[in-house]
Amino acid sequence: MLSSLIKEHQAKQAAKRVTQEQKRKECIAAANELTQALVDHLNVGVAQAYLNQKKLDAEAKLLHQGAINFAKQTQQWLALVENFSSALKEIGDVENWARSIENDMKIITETLERAYETTQGQPTSNQ
Repeated sequence: MLSSLIKEHQAKQAAKRVTQEQKRKECIAAANELTQALVDHLNVGVAQAYLNQKKLDAEAKLLHQGAINFAKQTQQWLALVENFSSALKEIGDVENWARSIENDMKIITETLERAYETTQGQPTSNQ
């Protein structure tokens, strides 16, 4: 009877060990599946963040290049406006010069007319 109890006890212990080992393996497999699912989920987020960062970097490069081009165009426009302003000043200077010449010519014309009138009013002594 004692040996049958021991055998029965050993059989129950072996069955419990098998059940425990099976549950342990199932638990490990479930933990591995959970870990893999979490890692996959995180990897998707990381991959998306990486792609977004690449897009942002590309957009930033384009924006930087656009800003450089805009600055160049602005400098060119400023140079054109400065040249135009200088040309307008020169036109104004030419206009003033022309007025000055015109006034000088009027003075000369008036002086010659007076001199002519004066000489016409006097009798000539050569006759």
